[in-house]
Amino acid sequence: MPKCTINGKEVEVKEGTSIIKAMVDSGERIAHYCWHDGLSVAGVCRLCMVEIEGNPRVQIACNTTITEGMKINNTSDKVRDAVKWGLDFHLINHPLDCPICDQAGECGLQDQYMEYGKYDPEMAEHKQKKHKVVDLGPTVVLDSERCILCSRCVRFTEEVSKTNELGIFNRGDRSEIGTHDGLELNNKYSLNTVDICPVGALTSKDFRFRQRVWYLKDAETVCNGCSTGCNIKAYYNREGFFRVKPSYNEKVNGHWMCDEGRDVYKFVNQEHRLLKAQVRGAAGWTEMAAGAAAKKASEVLKAAAADSIALVLTAQYTVEEYDAIVSTFVNEFKTKKIFFWINNKESFDEFDGLLIRGDKNPNTKGLLKVLEKHGITATWNELSAGLASGSVKTVVVAGPENQAVFKDFAERAKELSKAQNLIWLQAGKNEALMSLTGNVWLIPTKTFVEKDGTFINFAGLEQKFKKVTTVVSEALTLTEASLLMAGKNLAIPTAAQPFMPNNQRVDQVELEARKKNEFVFRRGSL
Repeated sequence: MPKCTINGKEVEVKEGTSIIKAMVDSGERIAHYCWHDGLSVAGVCRLCMVEIEGNPRVQIACNTTITEGMKINNTSDKVRDAVKWGLDFHLINHPLDCPICDQAGECGLQDQYMEYGKYDPEMAEHKQKKHKVVDLGPTVVLDSERCILCSRCVRFTEEVSKTNELGIFNRGDRSEIGTHDGLELNNKYSLNTVDICPVGALTSKDFRFRQRVWYLKDAETVCNGCSTGCNIKAYYNREGFFRVKPSYNEKVNGHWMCDEGRDVYKFVNQEHRLLKAQVRGAAGWTEMAAGAAAKKASEVLKAAAADSIALVLTAQYTVEEYDAIVSTFVNEFKTKKIFFWINNKESFDEFDGLLIRGDKNPNTKGLLKVLEKHGITATWNELSAGLASGSVKTVVVAGPENQAVFKDFAERAKELSKAQNLIWLQAGKNEALMSLTGNVWLIPTKTFVEKDGTFINFAGLEQKFKKVTTVVSEALTLTEASLLMAGKNLAIPTAAQPFMPNNQRVDQVELEARKKNEFVFRRGSL
């Protein structure tokens, strides 16, 4: 473990560690574009300059390995002057279009200029014009004029996705990023290139021009798109959720996440949600509060015989919720007719070699653990037989949040509607459920961003996460729903609705006035 001194502070590092890695890990700030901890070293931006005692010239930190006793600094006038000139060259052809750039507010070029630049430019040459709004594929748009040729995106497709769509073409100041002939940027990890682009050259078609980033809050959580359990940041404001990006976790997803997982914010938003409980009887559908509907359902459950009650669970809820609802059915309703609705069993073991797993649920291991704990061994064939014979009369279903990965949803809903009473706990709207007849309760539940809990991923790793915000204030967790269905008194807090109701139209000027620059509250002065 060689020891070195960085800006006057003694640091111990692993053998073979680069100067830039040591600086970043120890909390020291250093200018850079091309270096990324998840990619190979390119050494092309020439910004990560440092002074090493005994060396007359400044050196790049990304491609210099620390040796015992090395003394390093990047705060001297010599270093700052070198970085300033490097920035000047990067800005020769870069357009001054920050006001209309989608990257504004989280742009590495803006940050570097404010910290290391703020100079009068000395380049009088006309800027080189390049291609703009280049459609690279289904997910990403390129503005070549903004590109600073750091090569991060090219290295990503070579080293991580291994799909090799991107390259650098032409020479000198006419060099541009682009796709090879006959190819488009169309792999399952393509949006990671947007994440790692340090400027506004690569932008996401999905997020492009939808929000200014300084109007967004962000919070960490766990993706519920599959059993990998990637750590993510969710970005939102009072208008809704707008995107998710990967959050680094060495044990799970590293720096990356798949494009499929980036869509998990969509079913969380109000336009896709069940906002009130819907109860269907002889007179048709009636809307009511979620808590009241759960209380009404408890009357049916209490009147039913134990062997006529069944519970169906999907693997998209937390360990804590499973424990609560299974305990309620075993202890309060005296039934072990508890069934696991497996959405794509035939593909559970599939793996693409990077992150994407065939099990499209975040907590299959957690559900199985709770079922084993309570001695549940019931199979779906038993449920089908009970519904066909009429011995199963009341069914409670904890339906999936991510309905898109349940291809058999309509088929299962039709099968389960054979019960005399169907109590369906569900976060999202669904036409198949609204078309059911008989006695049906549709009770809104909270999504993964609206609660604390634990997911256990495919490898058995327990990951705890915290609530991000409330989207539907009346929605229940499975824990709350199980207590209410057991007849317990429970006060459901009705917090002020943080999101705009779908039927409320707000003047755009008023809406803009309501926004706050969320980043101002957590950044220091420039």
